[in-house]
Amino acid sequence: MAVALKPGWSKPSTILFATEIPSNQKAFAFALAQAREFGADLILFHAYDTLVVTASDTSGIRYYDYAAAARTEKHQLEPLAERAHAVGVRCEVVVRPGLPADQILSFAREREIDRIVMGTHSPGPIGKLLVGSVAEAVLRNANAPVFIVGPEVVEGNYRSFATRTVLCAASLLEAGSVVADFAAEVAAQHHARLILQHVIRPQDRAEFLAGRSLDDVEAQMLALVPEKLQGRIAVQTIVVPGDPTEELLYQARAQQADLVVLGAHGASAFAAVTRHGVVYKVLAHSTCPVITLSPVVLAEAGQKIETAGAAEAYIAGAF
Repeated sequence: MAVALKPGWSKPSTILFATEIPSNQKAFAFALAQAREFGADLILFHAYDTLVVTASDTSGIRYYDYAAAARTEKHQLEPLAERAHAVGVRCEVVVRPGLPADQILSFAREREIDRIVMGTHSPGPIGKLLVGSVAEAVLRNANAPVFIVGPEVVEGNYRSFATRTVLCAASLLEAGSVVADFAAEVAAQHHARLILQHVIRPQDRAEFLAGRSLDDVEAQMLALVPEKLQGRIAVQTIVVPGDPTEELLYQARAQQADLVVLGAHGASAFAAVTRHGVVYKVLAHSTCPVITLSPVVLAEAGQKIETAGAAEAYIAGAF
């Protein structure tokens, strides 16, 4: 099936920074750097469910003052907007009442957002990632790529936020080809090298290889790079057996990756309860940002991801 990526996904013209209050300053720095690099508009978006209660001057009746609540929330984001304006970035502040995940997803559809930038919470005491229901819902349902800055991401100022190496979890399966195509476009936009990594679970090794060597599969994976980009970007392929999370995190550090690209299918009940899915663990421990492509994005690009049953499904390139 042909891959049909939207140009704005790899070269965004409108970036939505979805923020809590107080804002995640590290995540905002990455959002602002991307807006500057691409000459994109930046929207600072916050959805609130805390309403300001005000007493009427005449009746004494207490009521919810929606306008006052909006002014209060918007005021909190003005310093970020001023920072954006100071470096020449067109910036808009939008606040809405309602459930944050619903409002973020709805606004992204209304305004044709090209990229959503979010931060995540720190890992919990037993090592589980507290992605939170908002980030979880957005990364699994957004109609645009979601750029996530996890708790262990190194702030990018020390290298001017340059993206020099993109690590992509890909495979020869159709879903993996969509993810690889997007990663190649991103690498081309940044003039970065691209690493395509396929991790074979030990129990699948014999069936997957079926007489092929790891070198054979690595050579085949070069075909995942779109023909128009072949020769324009430096590409390395890595095929290894092992645990997908451990191998992705290892290569991200070993290759000094500046960005990891993952496909994210709908979360299974097991992953949602235990927070032990690949996406959760990569976000918890990656030292660089991660871009996820939801089933909505994969479908728009020509690929539908079938969700699993009660257990976590594994498709190389989509987790």
